[in-house]
Amino acid sequence: MAEYILGLSAYYHDSAAALLRDGVVVAAAHEERFTRKKHDADFPRQAAGYVLAEAGIELADLSAVAFYDKPYLKFERLLETYHGFAPSGLRSFLSAIPVWIKEKLFMKRMLREELAKLGPGKPRILFPEHHLSHAASAYYPSPFDEAAILTIDGVGEWSTTTIGVGRGKDITFLRELDFPHSVGLLYSAFTYYCGFKVNSGEYKLMGLAPYGIEGSERVEDYKAKILGELVDLREDGSLLLNMAYFNYATGLTMCRDRKWEALFGLPRRAAETELGQEHMDMALAIQQVTEEVVLRLARTARTLTGCANLVMAGGVALNCVANGKLLRENIFDDVWIQPAAGDAGGALGAALAAWHIQGGHERTPLPAGCRDRMEGSYLGPRFTRADALRLAARREAPHTLYEDFDALCVRVADLLADGKVVGWFQGRMEYGPRALGGRSILGDPRNPEMQKKLNLKIKYREGFRPFAPSVLAEAVSECFIQDRPSPYMLLVAPIAENLRHPLPDGYWQKPMFDRLYVNRSTLPAITHVDFSARIQTVHKDTNPRYHRLIETFRDRHGCPVVVNTSFNVRGEPIVCTPEDAYRCFMRTEMDYLVVGDCLFGKDDQPEYAESGDWRGEYELD
Repeated sequence: MAEYILGLSAYYHDSAAALLRDGVVVAAAHEERFTRKKHDADFPRQAAGYVLAEAGIELADLSAVAFYDKPYLKFERLLETYHGFAPSGLRSFLSAIPVWIKEKLFMKRMLREELAKLGPGKPRILFPEHHLSHAASAYYPSPFDEAAILTIDGVGEWSTTTIGVGRGKDITFLRELDFPHSVGLLYSAFTYYCGFKVNSGEYKLMGLAPYGIEGSERVEDYKAKILGELVDLREDGSLLLNMAYFNYATGLTMCRDRKWEALFGLPRRAAETELGQEHMDMALAIQQVTEEVVLRLARTARTLTGCANLVMAGGVALNCVANGKLLRENIFDDVWIQPAAGDAGGALGAALAAWHIQGGHERTPLPAGCRDRMEGSYLGPRFTRADALRLAARREAPHTLYEDFDALCVRVADLLADGKVVGWFQGRMEYGPRALGGRSILGDPRNPEMQKKLNLKIKYREGFRPFAPSVLAEAVSECFIQDRPSPYMLLVAPIAENLRHPLPDGYWQKPMFDRLYVNRSTLPAITHVDFSARIQTVHKDTNPRYHRLIETFRDRHGCPVVVNTSFNVRGEPIVCTPEDAYRCFMRTEMDYLVVGDCLFGKDDQPEYAESGDWRGEYELD
């Protein structure tokens, strides 16, 4: 009889649920996709209900539920931190501790109450540590029989960074860095100081960094101040933060603004205000410091473990620029990163830790032809042709139903080549923060106006933000300096030299948007200002429909790449259902929508009206 384990992450940000059947992942999803509340932190009731339904089981069929961290250890850290910094932090203490005393100290009871809403049954509840959940999410689904494990995030219970090793079914931790010293929280402090939202705006800081002027006096000055005043960085990658400059340990903000302003000669940027070159230089400085930390940690992991391969998880593992540089340093033969590297992935990791460590089950060999055990990260809900037709009927939406998928691909490929923007809704929804061709918005990367159009008229977001290319896996080296797969859009690589255009004189002295809209390559819509791109390689075995579309685009128009951005607007979670997709399609200036085998044209649709301003639904990220 099959054994099922439900993994959960909740109550911080990015709640999620994942389900294993005999150690194999059946389904996984973020709660935000169902509630339409970005980074939803509540108990993942709908996500848990979905994964149980996907397996055709009920709560009573579970052998265990694994929660992704240990609440008592986290409470211990809070108490010791407040005690250590006293009398500072009284206001934060008075707001945090009552919640813990009334609710979070009784996490098992809270979970039991929430699980009871899913149906009868009382499976045992397990609590692996936070960084063990991260480590398990990285190692067990990876293709390696043995690997060094690096987990880096803000903070779990106490740990902020760990180095470990996975061998067979076992994970052993070798080094640990504890709160408040954290490269993740350091990066978030700069996210905050540059005017972006903590826990969601870090990728904006990463995207802003290439606009900084590398080697300039200001960038070097900022780096010197970071490494001289804020951070004591050691050769092994460990670090100590000067807590006189930070406020997150006991306060309600990330850093002490006045001390930072005195140090950097730059006030904190208010959200949504103009970005100056000084902010771009600051972003580059902290990005380069973070990359150096990651490289030093990786070298230490190689030395400690002797392993040829590395696996990574934790929020900092989503820094795809650092990941790309780590790969190119050749510290390890290969690197595998959990696509849901943040807290959502802790749900899967908790379940895997319960199966392999608590349950004592050995890992099974990787099936022939599989790159890993994540099924391409297509682990969420899927919808049928009947669902698409019901949407069309409900909305009285004119559409074309294609019986021949190849004919649909020809039509969509030609629309893309004609400069149209197409919403692409196919198969199972992605697990993790990246859209990978299941819930994507597509464009032609050769179109020099495409980046501007997507940012300003479709996504309604800042114009400086780059877009990723989806490239046929077999053609990746034709377009990028990259010699291996990147199926989860977690590696940044340079554009191939032969595709680049020379930069005009005075390029780096131009304002941001003048630099942005310089035509830098034959693929301008996905070429960032430093000639880099965040790559997704598309594989026929994990997403045959998306692969076929790009193959058709190549065959008809000579380009094995499409622009891929997540199917949502700024502040909105990625769409989950056909109804979500149609609503987003009609709210934006998207030209066409594909749901399964149905093609909807914007000009054919009935008038769409909503009461009030829908943009007010979503808090800006």
